[in-house]
Amino acid sequence: MDFRNSDTITGPRTEDILPTTATAAVKVVIVGGFGVGKTTMVGSVSEIRPLTTEETMTQAGVGVDDNVGVESKTATTVAMDFGRISISEELILYLFGTPGQERFWFLWNGLFEGALGAVVLIDTRRLEVSFDVIGRLEERGVPFVVAVNTFPDAPKHPVEALRSALDLPDEVPMIDCDARLRASSRDVLMTLMRYLHSLAVPLG
Repeated sequence: MDFRNSDTITGPRTEDILPTTATAAVKVVIVGGFGVGKTTMVGSVSEIRPLTTEETMTQAGVGVDDNVGVESKTATTVAMDFGRISISEELILYLFGTPGQERFWFLWNGLFEGALGAVVLIDTRRLEVSFDVIGRLEERGVPFVVAVNTFPDAPKHPVEALRSALDLPDEVPMIDCDARLRASSRDVLMTLMRYLHSLAVPLG
């Protein structure tokens, strides 16, 4: 899935400067296994032209990167993706997409520094690549939501079955999305914001 084929904003992007009404900025990390659509999501939803660190895949990755199910993928993130979205006139989200290959996971520590929460993007064709990703978030105590990216040939599973397979607690939100579409990606981020708010507000 390539964000260059996504429902991105056409024409000039919003200027890089922050709006004068912004009073708070939050760091959010988009994580997931190799080829699940992280670059696509950042690119589709960012109101500024996203910074990407995609490089052409070469023979050096053969036998190292697990590309089963995404054999047609020709480029991969080697450091991070970066974008920005205004949730409201006051609240700005800075988006950081992580590299999916395990050999680049050492970069995650820096990307998670100061993050308020995370989106775990999953591909039901390759659910197993999400296990370690979720485990790392749980170890670090980073709140997250799970977004099921809808690939055309991906199998459909009931939410309960996916929760069981991922060993997810009932309170962790799970939402279907199409990372190519700006509105869908924004819905995922709004779900994360509502979840973080629910964690911050004590039950009365």
